[in-house]
Amino acid sequence: MSTSPDAAPGTALGSGGAAAPVDAADLPRLQRRTSAVLMASQILGGLGVPISIALAPVLATEISGTEALSGFASTAAVIGTALVSLPLAALMTARGRRPGLVVAYAIGTLGAALVVLAASVRSFPLLMLGMAAFGAASSANLQARFAAADLAAPDRRARAISLVVWSSTLGAVLGPNLSAPASDSFAGTSIPQTAGPFVWAGAVFVLTGTLLAVFLRPDPLLTARALAGAGEQSRQARSLRAGLAAVKASPRARLALLTVAVSHTAMVSIMVMTPMDLSHHGAGLRLVGLVISGHIAGMFAFSPVMGWLADRLGRLSVIGLAAGLLSLAALLAGTAHGNHAQSAAGLFLLGLGWSAGMVSGSALLTDSVPQAARAAVQGLSDLTMNTAAGVGGAAAGLVMSQAGYGWLNAIGAALLLPMAALALFTARRHPQPAKPGGLSS
Repeated sequence: MSTSPDAAPGTALGSGGAAAPVDAADLPRLQRRTSAVLMASQILGGLGVPISIALAPVLATEISGTEALSGFASTAAVIGTALVSLPLAALMTARGRRPGLVVAYAIGTLGAALVVLAASVRSFPLLMLGMAAFGAASSANLQARFAAADLAAPDRRARAISLVVWSSTLGAVLGPNLSAPASDSFAGTSIPQTAGPFVWAGAVFVLTGTLLAVFLRPDPLLTARALAGAGEQSRQARSLRAGLAAVKASPRARLALLTVAVSHTAMVSIMVMTPMDLSHHGAGLRLVGLVISGHIAGMFAFSPVMGWLADRLGRLSVIGLAAGLLSLAALLAGTAHGNHAQSAAGLFLLGLGWSAGMVSGSALLTDSVPQAARAAVQGLSDLTMNTAAGVGGAAAGLVMSQAGYGWLNAIGAALLLPMAALALFTARRHPQPAKPGGLSS
């Protein structure tokens, strides 16, 4: 089923173009179905990225012949994720969530194929192009959380978002551990072993895209629009300018945008340098892996708790919790000085703080802008988040080499000050308005 922008509120168009009613009484059932499909897609899609991305630096070194370029592959993927955010949002605004997500996974599949080809012909520029396209799959994974909120009641949006985030746990934890078997599966073939995980990732993306194309029906965004009567306005709100205008008009949306970007940037900047700090203090690979696994568990495993808190206590309260958890994490990690248990605790809290900021910020962003502008604003948020994190991750190495891990954590904590200050200001000057029930809230 797909919604026509010309349909009356509460109606949608079936696959044959005939008008079909959208009964608000069916929303709980549709929301459960949508959430189940999105969670299944996240289990698959969330497995495809980590199974291969861990070997991207190794592959870049093999192809280029120098470790100096090892980080460029991951950077290209981050850039690709950021660049596709707005076009993906525009496509979703025009056609719905399903086409946008399917196209993103298709681009990710193409990227995986280009990476395998680059490894076979040993072309570094082709590798960069492939990794950039591969990043589209990460963008799809991110956008899925917003798709979960489309049909959710306003007082359950954070929980809907958090369940999709939580479903990424399996892939995030298992993916890196499957890299070696995925590589070994291509031993003795014409495909370089380090490119093997990308073959599997491409296959996973095909499965994920197929799952969404077949089962994500009716389209959640188009159905929500039909009920809100926002079809024509939504078609006009496809551009970056429209997203910026919607954010500019809403102080709470500005806070949400900042929360998501700062939480993600602080987390990435500290996390990427933690293995190096642990190694400098004598930690072996097994211990490093345990610390990072604990961090990933903090990021994803407890997101339903954060969603429940954001719905029960309010978005701003959980944004404050995120600032507190991330600050405490930076304090513990930055002052560990070889105390590996303290480092592990700090990294776990870093993941937990990220979860609080991501879930509450995403829910607040959806709450704070009109239905017609949501997809554009959500794309703008992902663009901002990934760009800021890319810059932060790149700068983290420079800060680490020049000032040390402690100062890196101090800077990460300092990034949280504007977020906390704006949250306090917003709570005082722009309290949550009373809203009627329904999807348009």
